[in-house]
Amino acid sequence: QVQLVESGGGLVQAGGSLRLSCIASGSKFDISTVGWYRQVPGAQRELVATQTAGDMRNYAPFAKGRYTISRDNDKATPDLQMNDLKPDDTAVYYCYVYQRRSDYGYWGQGTQVTVSS
Repeated sequence: QVQLVESGGGLVQAGGSLRLSCIASGSKFDISTVGWYRQVPGAQRELVATQTAGDMRNYAPFAKGRYTISRDNDKATPDLQMNDLKPDDTAVYYCYVYQRRSDYGYWGQGTQVTVSS
């Protein structure tokens, strides 16, 4: 099993930046795709960005040009640099990793990002 803990969320003014990090513990071997998702109350969790083991990145339309996903293969988890934040970016952000050996996706507990206008 893999345990994930996010950090870096908080309160920021519109136009500001935050950097989210994700730390893994447990069996961190053979992790392939990693990503970030977000969720607001009453809505489904939505994709923010993913990065494959081959470093292919995929961004949601709202994230393109403002967010950057990266990964340190030693950590096997992603970071998310968020720039030019908007009030609509307010959500709980979740780290996700997919482990091939277990064929299972793991989630963190989420970190709150609040953007004030």
